[in-house]
Amino acid sequence: MTENLGRAGSPGRQRRGAKGGIGADLVKGQMVLEVSDLSVDFGVEKEWVPAAIKLNYEVRAGEVLAIVGESGSGKSASSMALLGLLPSNSRVSGSVKLAGKELLGKDRAAIKQARGNDVAVIFQEPMTALNPVYTIGNQIVETIRLHNPISPDEAKARALKMLELVELPDPEKAFKSYPHQLSGGQRQRAMIAQSLSCDPKLLIADEPTTALDVTVQAEILDLMRHLKDKLNSAVILITHDMGVVADLADRIAVMRRGLIVEAGSAEQIFHNPQHEYTQALLAAVPHLGQGSEDEAEVDITAALAAATGTELEAVDAAELAVREKENLEALAEAEAAKERRGEPILELKGVAIEYPKQGRVPAFRAVEGADLIVYPGQVVGLVGESGSGKTTIGRAAVGLLPVAEGSLKVVGREISQLKKNSKELHDIRRSVGMVFQDPSSSLNPRLPIGESIGEPMYLAGVAKGADLQKRVETLLDQVELPRSYRNRYPHELSGGQKQRVGIARALSLKPKLMVADEPTSALDVSVQAKVLELFQALQKELGFAALFVTHDLAVIDVLADHICVMQRGKIVEQGSRDQILRNPQEAYTQRLLAAVPLPDPEKQRERRELRELLLASGIE
Repeated sequence: MTENLGRAGSPGRQRRGAKGGIGADLVKGQMVLEVSDLSVDFGVEKEWVPAAIKLNYEVRAGEVLAIVGESGSGKSASSMALLGLLPSNSRVSGSVKLAGKELLGKDRAAIKQARGNDVAVIFQEPMTALNPVYTIGNQIVETIRLHNPISPDEAKARALKMLELVELPDPEKAFKSYPHQLSGGQRQRAMIAQSLSCDPKLLIADEPTTALDVTVQAEILDLMRHLKDKLNSAVILITHDMGVVADLADRIAVMRRGLIVEAGSAEQIFHNPQHEYTQALLAAVPHLGQGSEDEAEVDITAALAAATGTELEAVDAAELAVREKENLEALAEAEAAKERRGEPILELKGVAIEYPKQGRVPAFRAVEGADLIVYPGQVVGLVGESGSGKTTIGRAAVGLLPVAEGSLKVVGREISQLKKNSKELHDIRRSVGMVFQDPSSSLNPRLPIGESIGEPMYLAGVAKGADLQKRVETLLDQVELPRSYRNRYPHELSGGQKQRVGIARALSLKPKLMVADEPTSALDVSVQAKVLELFQALQKELGFAALFVTHDLAVIDVLADHICVMQRGKIVEQGSRDQILRNPQEAYTQRLLAAVPLPDPEKQRERRELRELLLASGIE
């Protein structure tokens, strides 16, 4: 990788030095960005509403400043203000100096020249940031030629070197591909290549890993760390993921309601936070081990090292032997408990699920040979990367996808052979509730919240009139929303509130099985913690069984009794929570666990070393 970095990085630096670009000769530790009294306001209904209030911070070459906070804290708005990317109803004041030169107050042409040339942005969702009608290569070439007077052939050579720099497996193929032809991680790499193509001195990464699986996220974080060190760029990392912050950040600024409430080194913020909001933010972060009664981050890293035969100083052989014995005893207890659990709520035996042929696109088998059981009152976590088939199983469990082979029973009734619109399948669906990943798209924007919650009960004929209104109020109470919200529309609620409405709607017919498909992945960490607490409380109170689909192992550690790990359409390992998360046997499960970032800089370094050792030993 070092050789590639040298080849790809040199031409840009020489070119910029020749034309006297901003900070062409920056060295590590040199000041790149100085922000003084930066304020951002938005004009809303003839009033100025503050989004950022007198922010002060600086970023030096080779340094990562993480700006963290919940949605609406002002972290993205203030960063986009640096580049003049805010809408027309905004106003910006203060000072922003890039390598000593003021950016605010300049004309649009000067700011446009700085964008891409001296400052680049990596956006959260590459699929929306990249142009779908142009190839990856065309888009990188366009960026290079926009800021550099070079020929198309020179720009193409530079673009290919950038794709090689970000470690895409086949740069030539990626150059000719359209965005939809690449995976999520590959698209993110391509966007990083485009962002770095003009050798920027400041890189703004806006939630660069939020939409990625843990293994892909770990790869992108490794890539960004290496690029930052080799290219000496200053980096502003905007995120709400404290594990990502622990992995990358040198310094942290915590924002709340437009203000920086605390700032300091990563060690200071993680180990000795002073502001109560920072303390609450860190306490809300789900992490591996919360589901266990003992201290877990170091133990899990050590147990993972022992399970894979990897040597780490943190491993205590005696302690691990005791833990393995406890896991075996827990497994034996779980097997014995099966006799007391009664009939399964959901049971899959040798299930295969196919997406049917569409036009020239052949049929695709997404799941093969799946065996899975969910007992009454049990929470089963279904984990794996995107494309592993976990969501497909969740959709099949509620009768949204047909079963090609095997047996699938819901509340004791076989549904694999039922027709899509049959009355029997309709009756079975009344026993199953589903919570979707994106609450905004799963709620009807034209219906008030009360009607969305009451609709399933009305259509099922179980309640109407005053009785229906009373049940809606009870459900709002259960998900801890004010009854007055029944008359609000989805756009008037926050993301966490909309997800509570989704849970209330799923509970409306008193299901025996709840299928939750990534219900917290789109939420801020503190909101996520509240939704998870609510889900746990409702599950214990109402006693429904749950199939919880996610790629976040820390979340599943909090919730699940039993975990199934999926890879490429197959369940490769399953067992009790402690068995899977503390003593994994499959190489794929071990790799998943090693990729989970920890909200602690020191422990994250240990986990990163372990992951590198696992990859070096061929465990992929």
